Amino acid sequence: MRHGLLPSLFFTVLLMLFYTLPATAEELDRFAGLKGKIDIAGGTAHIPVMKDAARHIMTKYPQITITVAGGGSGVGIQKVAEGLVDIGNAGRPISAKEREKYPRLRSFPFAVDGVAPAVNPANIVSELTSIQIQNIFSGKINNWKDVGGDDAEIHIYNRDEASGTRSVFWKKCLNKGAVVESANIVASNGAMKVAVSQDRYALGYMSIGHLDNTVKALGLDGVAPTQENAINGHYPIVRKLFMNTNGAPAPLVKAFIDYVMSSEGAANISNHGYIPLQ
Repeated sequence: MRHGLLPSLFFTVLLMLFYTLPATAEELDRFAGLKGKIDIAGGTAHIPVMKDAARHIMTKYPQITITVAGGGSGVGIQKVAEGLVDIGNAGRPISAKEREKYPRLRSFPFAVDGVAPAVNPANIVSELTSIQIQNIFSGKINNWKDVGGDDAEIHIYNRDEASGTRSVFWKKCLNKGAVVESANIVASNGAMKVAVSQDRYALGYMSIGHLDNTVKALGLDGVAPTQENAINGHYPIVRKLFMNTNGAPAPLVKAFIDYVMSSEGAANISNHGYIPLQ
């Protein structure tokens, strides 16, 4: 290990220890006297964090109802801007075009996430270069044997255009390059994980927070796609996760946002494999 990595890794360990300390009841006291419903939709990377926060809140305050749905970052931004939900989650910043169309939108970044190329655990390939991935997604390379794998066709899995995960992967790994039209399109990080886990010759990508032993994350240009490497800047495919509201949030919605960004919320964020922003 290079000595230059020690301070950042030491900081990472301290950060994780801090954010996994037992939660305090005081963090939920912000909901005392509040009631009503919060509807949340958008980025699928956010769903585990949002659902756990909702469960903790509703368990103590049954007069509060919180619904959590996916749909992708673009859907979340559109729905909150049009008043269909109270919080629109996005795995990317609001675009200039969206800002122009929806000037009332406000963003609340709460976590940092990495996006990892992923294959089936049975695949013998363990890492690729960004150039190799670009050539695979553009169709220049279509057989695993050309990148050190079996003699088999590469099955590409991609996200739809509303996805913030797709946006950051396309910009920071594919260098905004072409993607073959024959790519299989999946609707969420969860669906991507299922698809890759069931296809021996798949190549997809997903939020690092969604990785588990049903898929194998690939090293990229010699760097492992871990949250530690995302924190210290060695891993390049990273993005912030945002909650968005249409104007200043109402008291109940503000309490939810503040809770997600509290010390107890940070523990929840860390437990799901993301890096809390505080």
